[in-house]
Amino acid sequence: MDGFAAIDFGFAREVVQRGIAALYLVAFLSSLNQFRVLLGERGLLPAPELLSWATSSKARKRMLRPTLFTRIRYTDRRLAALCWTGMAISALLVIGIPQFGPPWVPMIAFLLLWGGYMSVVNIGQTFYGFGWEMLLLEAGFLAAFLGSRDQPPPTVVIVLLWWLVFRLEFGAGMIKIRGGREWRDLTALTYHHETQPMPGPLSRQAHLLPRWFHKGEVLGNHFAQLVVPFFLFAPILGLFRRWAPELVEGPQIVGTIAAAIVILTQLWLIVTGNFAWLNWATVVIAFSAVSVPFGRPLSWAAEPVEAPQRLEPIDPYWIVITSAVGILYLAISWPALRNLFAHRQLMNASFNRWQLANAYGAFGTVTKQRIEFVVEGTTDADPEAARWREYEFKGKPGDLRRIPRQFAPYHLRLDWLMWFLPLGRSLEDWFAMFLVRLLEADAPTLRMLRYDPFAGERPRWVRVVAYRYRFTTRAEHRASGDVWARERQGLVVRPLGG
Repeated sequence: MDGFAAIDFGFAREVVQRGIAALYLVAFLSSLNQFRVLLGERGLLPAPELLSWATSSKARKRMLRPTLFTRIRYTDRRLAALCWTGMAISALLVIGIPQFGPPWVPMIAFLLLWGGYMSVVNIGQTFYGFGWEMLLLEAGFLAAFLGSRDQPPPTVVIVLLWWLVFRLEFGAGMIKIRGGREWRDLTALTYHHETQPMPGPLSRQAHLLPRWFHKGEVLGNHFAQLVVPFFLFAPILGLFRRWAPELVEGPQIVGTIAAAIVILTQLWLIVTGNFAWLNWATVVIAFSAVSVPFGRPLSWAAEPVEAPQRLEPIDPYWIVITSAVGILYLAISWPALRNLFAHRQLMNASFNRWQLANAYGAFGTVTKQRIEFVVEGTTDADPEAARWREYEFKGKPGDLRRIPRQFAPYHLRLDWLMWFLPLGRSLEDWFAMFLVRLLEADAPTLRMLRYDPFAGERPRWVRVVAYRYRFTTRAEHRASGDVWARERQGLVVRPLGG
């Protein structure tokens, strides 16, 4: 790092820009496939109704965060056009075409992604109420100011990305320490692999590992989230390259090691669960601390070097823009910094309308039992003597023999909200409408499922039954071939229809 230019972080910029663009592509694809069914004109929670309510008065309109759809009327076709446009821009950034131009070209591309996806998130209601939505928005905004290949990355933006990783990891660690006792007595991961919202193909194997291993997982998590994030900032000492050359390599190596620890812990979460793009985004952003020195071998102390000849000095206008972004973040980061050390720490909270400099965190408490709501239907006239058949979801547990699939970074929003239902005190409005759509045999809704037992025909009745699910032991699996065992808990929704 040298003044305004982080000359050793060119590789980091490539990974961050392309990786974030790839996640935007996934996010827009997820919205293209699901938004219209969940939130469209005939959605379970129609976004046009929210927009109509919000725009009916100035006070309500101010309550709604920025979205293009307050200026242009929402239609499902316009939503699809927005998603296709976002996917096209994302693909260009993944390939790297805008990065061949001057810095303002990738800046505009990323700002278009940020504004477009924010327009979707801000009318997404509960289906978009996840922390990784605001994480992707903030990451996309910062990636816009990383510049292009003809100039070295600006130091201020690289440091802001470290600050994002710090808030993400340290915030999650503090949430856990302040949360459930299971994180303090090291038992949290004895349950979590089994009870997490959407297990993956290796979740059962992880769950069946010895208890001592699970305690080690928790200790490793605390180290990675509460200690390691501070070392991400070690390369800041590289700013003193001109006055103390011996302070260059060592701190950058420390920062790279810290990033590697964050990345490795996130990869373990990726292979044992399905947390949409949360872990993938953390991996990508953590690469911002990985330095690759140009033209010199790695060593603890090194002679000062000049920036590579192929890189032009940072343009003055770009220094002004990136410095302004740094000043902006310095001004808006105080609430998030204060929240990290607050007694009542907020999790996944935004302190401004633009969802920048947010507070993050996840799983302050871990559920110890897995309760699943199973939706059933029948074509029989008498629900009391009927033969009930189950609808199957794509990601959430259902069929006892089915091994969970890997979906992340793709986000199955309906399946995720089905996990939250048993944790609430009452059923939500969207779920009641979902049952109505099943009674109607609504084709778009049925496409959200893995299996419709009635092959597109209307059932006479639907109902909801609660089961407790658990992973089978190795002996149970050998005997039956089942991945899950379940126990009926009771009727949640009595037969509807007729």
